[in-house]
Amino acid sequence: MKLVIFDCDGTLVDSQNAILASMEQAFAFLGLPAPTRGEMLGVVGLSLPQAFAALVPDADEAARAAWVDRYRSQYRHTAATPMNEQAPLYPGIAEAIATLGGRDDILLGIATGKSRRGVARVLEREGWHGRFLTIQTADDHPSKPHPSMILQAMVEAGVEPEATVMIGDTTFDIEMALAARVGAIGVGWGYHAAERLTLAGAHTLAATRASLIETIDAQLAAQAACLAGREKRSA
Repeated sequence: MKLVIFDCDGTLVDSQNAILASMEQAFAFLGLPAPTRGEMLGVVGLSLPQAFAALVPDADEAARAAWVDRYRSQYRHTAATPMNEQAPLYPGIAEAIATLGGRDDILLGIATGKSRRGVARVLEREGWHGRFLTIQTADDHPSKPHPSMILQAMVEAGVEPEATVMIGDTTFDIEMALAARVGAIGVGWGYHAAERLTLAGAHTLAATRASLIETIDAQLAAQAACLAGREKRSA
């Protein structure tokens, strides 16, 4: 079996409107000027406390806790408004997940900086309950790029690193995959530029959603060939 792990925000769902609006409201609540759009999107993927620390490194613990609470409250409200369509799936993603989920050689997982509650909303909306064998969230792990989420996903799936890939849109996803010694696949439609993903060490890049499955299969095949080569040399 092979394990294909997806990031959520910026990879499966386009949640930038809800994220940016919630961040801006949280900064306004604290009386702080909001960072630029690029700066805020640049920390998507980190757990909330780490994201705020990256944006406002001089802030104290109390300010960080207040910002996180306000962000979470605002996000639940913002993401539920019709204007934001509760962070819609990127076009083509539903079909890709259905295709991968229907294969008998693939197990699916999620590793995300979202809360488990946030992931549950996406699963409920898309009818994805039972689709992902393993779901790892910021509630239970250190922030990306720590490899904890991927390591736990492999334990739950019973799959080795050589048969595992992580797909994400940020350098944090790529760094997490490399730390866990699994395949690192970047995507060309998320919140970090493709060039950044390549520089971070991505093994390959799915430039478009139409090429996603082909890219996953090619990376898994390359990993299998590498493993076979090592076993042959050690025989």
